Amino acid sequence: MQLVHSVDGLGSLTGAGVTIGNFDGVHKGHQALIRRTLDVCRQDDLACVLVTFWPHPRLVVSPHKPHAPLTSRERRLELLAGLGVEHVLELPFTQELAALTPEEFVRRYLLPMHLRRLVVGYDFSLGRGRSGHAEVLRSLGADWGFAVEQLPPVIVDDAVVSSTRLRDLISRGDVWQAARLLGRCYGFSGEVVHGEGRGGGLGFPTANLLPPETLLPAEGVYAARVRLDETWHQAVTNVGRKPTFGGRDVTVESFLLDTSADLYGRRVRLEFVARLRGERRFASVEELTRRIGEDVAEARRILEKTD
Repeated sequence: MQLVHSVDGLGSLTGAGVTIGNFDGVHKGHQALIRRTLDVCRQDDLACVLVTFWPHPRLVVSPHKPHAPLTSRERRLELLAGLGVEHVLELPFTQELAALTPEEFVRRYLLPMHLRRLVVGYDFSLGRGRSGHAEVLRSLGADWGFAVEQLPPVIVDDAVVSSTRLRDLISRGDVWQAARLLGRCYGFSGEVVHGEGRGGGLGFPTANLLPPETLLPAEGVYAARVRLDETWHQAVTNVGRKPTFGGRDVTVESFLLDTSADLYGRRVRLEFVARLRGERRFASVEELTRRIGEDVAEARRILEKTD
């Protein structure tokens, strides 16, 4: 997959089919949009170009509002490559770019790649004030020689698949339902760091990951899996503040059920499969240890059905 940050970086294209978006999460709606664009490009013998932005536009347009993305930049590009995208034009998102009218954006970024087909999502809009909706783009296409196709929304469980819906599910800890919208489990990659060593003392040594810049699920205990090199391991993961021990900062700790490998300094991928319970304060360490044992047993039952 070719990744460039300017139209010139694409080289000389004789004709392009394009889709545009943030693609945060690369969920089933995004996947349908990308696959349709790839189909159109194969049919018309066009180069397939995906136009996206970094950083996320919300961080530029509303910097005072906290926003944790659903996927890291690295993971998003990895998922796009896995879908077969040929060219990614990742435009640096700035206030200047946000101020462009739809006409200015199309003229500056799309026409130079010899745009022939533009495929957009059901709620797509482009340009200053989100004024460039599909009908505006069709009017521009009639003048400048490209066709616009707008796809209907993808529906899962009687509701539209969207990054907003995903964000709500993950924030509530409903990672099981989130996986239905993603087509895969939600998670993140990170380095295993030294923790307080308390899990080992309880008989459940944990791998501690630094909390990511992406959105964390609601605090609680999860059936999860951890990929070490190319092998997936069943795990129980706690996201929270360890209230039994008076903790304040959010930590992410995973107890791997089927390996005792030393993970310190290793990079792993953690994926959340199902939420077991919310985090709570226990009256004693013994009570906590018993409950962790119950969590492990429940996680094994869930993970054996899903592996």
